[in-house]
Amino acid sequence: MRLVIQRVKQASVTVAPDYFRRIDGGLMVLVGIENGDTPDDVAWLVKKTIDLRIFNDDQGVMNRSVLDTGGAILAISQFTLLASTRKGNRPSYINSAPPAVAEPLYRQYCEGLEAAGVATVERGIFGADMDVSLINHGPVTIIIDSRLRF
Repeated sequence: MRLVIQRVKQASVTVAPDYFRRIDGGLMVLVGIENGDTPDDVAWLVKKTIDLRIFNDDQGVMNRSVLDTGGAILAISQFTLLASTRKGNRPSYINSAPPAVAEPLYRQYCEGLEAAGVATVERGIFGADMDVSLINHGPVTIIIDSRLRF
């Protein structure tokens, strides 16, 4: 699994015409699920996400986590994070897990964040064409790949 985590002042997702979710302060997380990913990858990434110290403390040092700050998380499934651009100019998504595998793992990730104590976890709609907006605070953007943990 690959995550792109952004510290945000605000983030939102819209799926026309009826679905709109927004957070004010916290993390926006793009979630890419790869062939071979397991619930073990999910659990590891949930812990990494909630413990990642990228919020400023009273001295202006990035020393606080999303749990420490009471921030929210907006999690968006994004299979294009697994794109391969090695050959040609058209990305290949062959490494992305199929929806039947990816959707349950995406749900587990979101539910894991909630179970770990994140007060607000907003979500996009899996597989939908979404409009995502954010104000990246810092900017702070971190990429975490569960395949690179060992």
